Amino acid sequence: MSYALSDLENRLVPSPLMPALFVGHGNPMHAISDNDYTRTWTRVGEGLPAAQAIVVVSAHWLTPGEVHITDAPRNEIIYDFGGFPDELSRVTYETTGDPDVARLLAQQLAEYEAELDKQWGLDHGTWSVLKFLAPAPDVPVLQISIDYAMPLPRLYELFSRLRRLRRRGVVFIGSGNIVHALGRARWEPQAPAYDWALQFDADTAEAIVERDVARLLDPYRSWSEARLAVPTDDHYRPMVAALSLLEPQEQVEFFNDTMDMGSISMRSFITVA
Repeated sequence: MSYALSDLENRLVPSPLMPALFVGHGNPMHAISDNDYTRTWTRVGEGLPAAQAIVVVSAHWLTPGEVHITDAPRNEIIYDFGGFPDELSRVTYETTGDPDVARLLAQQLAEYEAELDKQWGLDHGTWSVLKFLAPAPDVPVLQISIDYAMPLPRLYELFSRLRRLRRRGVVFIGSGNIVHALGRARWEPQAPAYDWALQFDADTAEAIVERDVARLLDPYRSWSEARLAVPTDDHYRPMVAALSLLEPQEQVEFFNDTMDMGSISMRSFITVA
């Protein structure tokens, strides 16, 4: 069945500007933990306005050379990790999708030939934080994949095409980590953070506040610590996606702005009125 753009847009009614968020999701074990991070996710979620849809861009759905959008009527949970307690693989998170909303997202990204995808569900970058931010959503939840081959400036342009849907009841969430040097993680409790991780986290936070997009889209040229802090940019890209959805003069508020395991930045932000 084909839809005219106006028909699809009627699926989502005009609304006040919905928040856009970036969430540092960190270790999957947070999904079954009661700690400062998860309690803050709960608090932030309680303050979110009623949405018509939640759309997540997760670091754990990479589709090099392509962009995919989930469009299954019901979302399966993906346990995309190994070596963790069985309890983590028993977590449930019941949500529906919405094929019409998926088609509307795809139409906004028609230039990028976004594909609808019934095979993917919700990976842990999505459900591990949404179970706190939106524990029992009564609106559809969708994911958009990350084209891992796309240069960051073009990725920013891609996701900016969705910005106007924030005025049609859509809450967008990027889920990753600004600093994600997992190979250098310190697993002992209360491990101190590396100086380079703290510096890169602080530098990028300043650039986010100042909306210095040019530097954020070229981190390896902008900051000497980037090669250590972002050895691969899969977890950095959801921050770029979230940033692209902000309106020109919009401000952000940080939360969970600390380092976990020495080399994982949990820094997150939400737009403020």
